[in-house]
Amino acid sequence: MTDRSAPAPLIAVVVFPGSNDDRDAQLALEGLGAHAVRVWHTDAALPGRTAAVVLPGGFSYGDYLRCGALARFSPVMQAVTRLAGDGGLVLGICNGFQILTEAGLLPGALQKNAGLKFRCQTVEMRVESSTTVLTRLAEVGQILRIPINHFEGNFVCDPDTLRRIREADQVVFRYVENPNGSLDDIAGICNEGRNVVGLMPHPERASESVLGSADGAVLLRSLLSVVSSGTPRAPSGAKPW
Repeated sequence: MTDRSAPAPLIAVVVFPGSNDDRDAQLALEGLGAHAVRVWHTDAALPGRTAAVVLPGGFSYGDYLRCGALARFSPVMQAVTRLAGDGGLVLGICNGFQILTEAGLLPGALQKNAGLKFRCQTVEMRVESSTTVLTRLAEVGQILRIPINHFEGNFVCDPDTLRRIREADQVVFRYVENPNGSLDDIAGICNEGRNVVGLMPHPERASESVLGSADGAVLLRSLLSVVSSGTPRAPSGAKPW
């Protein structure tokens, strides 16, 4: 039975110079019942009661050097890394995914799209795992229509890393029709503990039907269902979801 007196879960949405999807993420999360607050990248600590962190899309630091390479050094990322190491929930969307790979919280890297084309379109992606904090309410094989908006969304890694993430069921989403050349059609992955997830498509831009698709809502609801249920944080390698 839901405790209506319990406060809404607090989700910290990190804002870097050049972020442009932080308000979209905040609005989508609040529409689903969360208390979402934006946190500036120079903050050394996350707000008290932070239940999860979202690294939103955009162009942090103008994508100078390479996407996410400068944002990883922002003071707030030390707090995000500690949270993730303690089993806390972290979601990286588009540029946030790039930041997570640069910070070493997810394997692999994102490079320029095949054909050197900026891709802004709605794609279909398939849910490959339902045992992550972002997919616990989704079904394996479920097809979701979600927008993409990126120039460097081509996921790459070395053969040994690809073998490991396949064997560990860390591929969370695959494109039905690959729009950017990503290795193995990968659209999103998770860490070994399954509490850190990164994906290139934007679920916050598909959170209600007026946006053209509400398919992203099942992913954001999955995240909120974990924090709302009071599920204990898991040590690295555990799979409680």
